[in-house]
Amino acid sequence: MGTVGGGGLLSDGGVGGSSGGALGGGLLVAGTTSDAGKSVVTAGICRWLVRQGVKVAPFKAQNMSLNSFVTREGAEIGRAQAMQAAAARVEPTALMNPVLLKPGSDRSSQVVLLGKPVGELSARGYHAGRQEQLLGTVADCLQELRRTHDAVICEGAGSPAEINLRRTDIVNMGIARAARIPVVVVGDIDRGGVFASFFGTTALLSKEDQALVAGYLVNKFRGDVTLLEPGLEMLRGLTGRQTLGVLPFAHGLGIDEEDGMGVSLRSAVRESAVAPPATAGRGPQPHGAEVLRVAVCAVPLMSNFTDVDALAAEPGVVVRFVDRAEELTDADLVVLPGTRGTVRALAWLRERGLADAIARRAAEGRPVLGICGGYQMLGERIEDDVESKAGVVDGLGLLPVRVRFAVEKTLARPAGEALGEPVEGYEIHHGVAEVTGGDEVFMSDGSGQGLDGCRAGSVWGTHWHGSLESDGFRRAFLRRVAADAGRAFVPAPDTCFGVLREEQLDRLGDLIEEHADTDALLRLIEEGVPTALPFIPPGAP
Repeated sequence: MGTVGGGGLLSDGGVGGSSGGALGGGLLVAGTTSDAGKSVVTAGICRWLVRQGVKVAPFKAQNMSLNSFVTREGAEIGRAQAMQAAAARVEPTALMNPVLLKPGSDRSSQVVLLGKPVGELSARGYHAGRQEQLLGTVADCLQELRRTHDAVICEGAGSPAEINLRRTDIVNMGIARAARIPVVVVGDIDRGGVFASFFGTTALLSKEDQALVAGYLVNKFRGDVTLLEPGLEMLRGLTGRQTLGVLPFAHGLGIDEEDGMGVSLRSAVRESAVAPPATAGRGPQPHGAEVLRVAVCAVPLMSNFTDVDALAAEPGVVVRFVDRAEELTDADLVVLPGTRGTVRALAWLRERGLADAIARRAAEGRPVLGICGGYQMLGERIEDDVESKAGVVDGLGLLPVRVRFAVEKTLARPAGEALGEPVEGYEIHHGVAEVTGGDEVFMSDGSGQGLDGCRAGSVWGTHWHGSLESDGFRRAFLRRVAADAGRAFVPAPDTCFGVLREEQLDRLGDLIEEHADTDALLRLIEEGVPTALPFIPPGAP
């Protein structure tokens, strides 16, 4: 595959991005469908470029996700963009995801603009005018990133051929047109119909939009690639565009998920994207004599369920998502994750008998952990005139905590100590917790001053997302869980979540370097949109 250099991004002055002069190069990774692999490909291109010495940044104009992250400056962005920033080895900023939509129902979302919430809008209200107004903002953010980087790899959303939404589009062809950057379309061949998807996606775009579509990338291919080549040649003949790579299917290659509403969770065992290599096809073996089983309640509007990735990366820890009370029976630890609808999730737990099952666990001294919204549900009382507007609602009563929802959202990157180990996390919540008792605080400042959360018996709660990524704390917590659960489980002494994640990002970079036409990708990034790309009828209606 190709290399970077020869008067391009690594030459003196390059395209001028990092020198503050001309704009750096750009590329938009679009997809034939949602979940075609746009996030993975974007991250992979970022990691491939940065390994070549290119100063690169990710960008997604508009993201709809319940999995978010807090940057150092206290801005909320999608977790996928934070992961892509890690792939690019740059600090994530609000510029990389200027618009974040956090669904609160099937019809409305909280709008987060430049890292701060600005209100709730219905889908119709957003697409009826608000979205178009934001095009200038997102274009300015992209331009600023291009001024300060050699290259910016943009990720689209859904499909660029959503013709019902094209007029208000700011994340696919809208931003590509505004910035005049080339587009590569990714298709998931594992779903089937990839040739029709490539052709149909292109043919449903207007002539002006088609002029930006420079090529295709096949994702998740299994088998002998030579069998695919005749189809790729026919596709080129039909569209005048080449396929820039065929990426093989690779197990466990996920990065942080975007959409917390569309994930199929029932009885699913989560395969960590950063788990150690399997042994004889049986998965990572436990360090001690027994495994530890973790059941995560798949509550409605579940957010930041990536919190459990660090648990799933531990050898001998089995993580699964559940929605029935009987599925908690053999669990050693039950996790109540975050949610964008705390009161709604609480009602769901009660309707399904999960609330009673969790209460029985607590009475028996069996471990329960609540994170953010899950922590709030474990408390005595919730006063919510902001999110659900339900007023005062009884919690599960398992922690001595009272929660009041504030209009202002807490966005923070705290650090402290827990169970004698350093711990870091991030906070994203409207609920303010008042702890009135308990056996001990959870997160402290190291000198005994409580910072967040509490423990009562075997029930733990904290607002801190990401805390389990702190290796020493995670091991200490799992030792406590194993002791309370009566399991002969011992956490491995050398599992480093950060190292495992870096290895995973390198795997993404390897996919691009080994299976994509990197010379062609580099030309698109450096030189922009190719000329004379043919129009494929019928075009946009």
